Amino acid sequence: MGCCSSCFSKEPRSENNNIHQNTHQHSPSNGKGAAFAGDGGGVPVFSEYSLADLKGATNNFSSEFIVSESGEKAPNVVYKGRLQNRRWIAVKKFSKMAWPDPKQFADEAWGVGKLRHKRVANLIGYCCDGDERLLVAEYMPNDTLAKHLFHWENQTIEWAMRLRVALCIAEALDYCSTEGRPLYHDLNAYRVLFDENGDPRLSCFGLMKNSRDGKSYSTNLAYTPPEYLRNGRVTPESVSFSFGTVLLDLLSGKHIPPSHALEMIRGKNILLLMDSHLEGNFSTEEATVVFDLASRCLQYEPRERPNTKDLVATLAPLQNKPDVPSYQMLGIPKHEEAPATPPHPLSPMGDACSRMDLTAIHQILVMTHYKDDEGTNELSFQEWTQQMRDMLEARKRGDLAFRDKDFRTAIDCYSQFIDVGTMISPTVYARRSLCHLMCDQPDAALRDAMQAQCVYPDWSTAFYMQAVALAKLDMHKDAVDMLNEAATLEDKKRAK
Repeated sequence: MGCCSSCFSKEPRSENNNIHQNTHQHSPSNGKGAAFAGDGGGVPVFSEYSLADLKGATNNFSSEFIVSESGEKAPNVVYKGRLQNRRWIAVKKFSKMAWPDPKQFADEAWGVGKLRHKRVANLIGYCCDGDERLLVAEYMPNDTLAKHLFHWENQTIEWAMRLRVALCIAEALDYCSTEGRPLYHDLNAYRVLFDENGDPRLSCFGLMKNSRDGKSYSTNLAYTPPEYLRNGRVTPESVSFSFGTVLLDLLSGKHIPPSHALEMIRGKNILLLMDSHLEGNFSTEEATVVFDLASRCLQYEPRERPNTKDLVATLAPLQNKPDVPSYQMLGIPKHEEAPATPPHPLSPMGDACSRMDLTAIHQILVMTHYKDDEGTNELSFQEWTQQMRDMLEARKRGDLAFRDKDFRTAIDCYSQFIDVGTMISPTVYARRSLCHLMCDQPDAALRDAMQAQCVYPDWSTAFYMQAVALAKLDMHKDAVDMLNEAATLEDKKRAK
């Protein structure tokens, strides 16, 4: 059975970034299409970030946010961070010595930033500010292949998942090669990451050299392609060699130098090489195919190694659990929408809306009464007619019904008030919005909350009510954005 590349992958959602869109000459010549080539889903277009953005996201590059450190001659550190729009990111920090020329760094970053694929932890931006050289990528929350293979705590990776990892990385390399980026620097088990759904991704950081001078391997020389040791150059065939070392990792559950593994392969000691933690739960036929592929990848002569299309063609037929989600095979929790938690403490209204506590929202709206409507209506003496008195009477009946939680009556009375149209009240819209939510009418609730925003554009309550309605409509990404917008408006109001 072959495995379609979309069998076990959930497309990433699109998000708007609070970043500086870069429009200088590095921008792709064919516009947005280039940035989204290769089935990358809704990954943000590649952009330039400000240093302030990234300092804010990483708590000023706090040591608590470091997720990896490596390299001596070209030291680099990777931080996790969170942008104002709540998107998690990985930020790789280089020394200025590694990239003295900012234009050279930007050119290299833009080249990698054009790639977009669901098998890659995509590069979404960079920053060149003074001495700072930073790359920004999608953040992968479920650790590296090295962690799951070599340092696992709960369970080892089952055989079917190991085959999936091998295919996904082969697909990523094949995509990059097809898109004109065939060189991958220092491919190893630390470069394979798992996203929020447990699907394997290839780190984009390996697509970019560690330094201007092209230093490409930081791992032990025993795992380095022989031609790199001879001339210091990385070729597409070097990448195949490194892929072979990853296959050895997947087979053995250990980081075995290729020379040792080749001796076992030549001696047909396949079972001796297999990871004992699998406890025999694997197909010997499939393992033999993978061993043979690893052996071909590790050939001394580069021309004898398979190309990326060969890798995919060999591994695709081995996939035997295409319908089982990756998170299930990895033994990690299913990904749920992140809770909507703005950076600052929420107001009582914000807290109630983030918890979807309609009863608490009702209590707050009752207590607030109409104090937020001040200044939204200026009536002339002539408008104080019998019609006006009837309209206010309808609102009063609506308020009594609202207080007594007779939400259907409140909807009718508030609708009478709104239909007259002489007086416009954002509070009435907010109250009717909650009544619709209480009556399980989220579409109508969203319309009313949007009307409240039209009447009073900077009113946080209007945004909070939209957030609740959007969440009820299962539009969780939009609900989070709306909740954050409301919290920002409250912050601005407090700062005045």
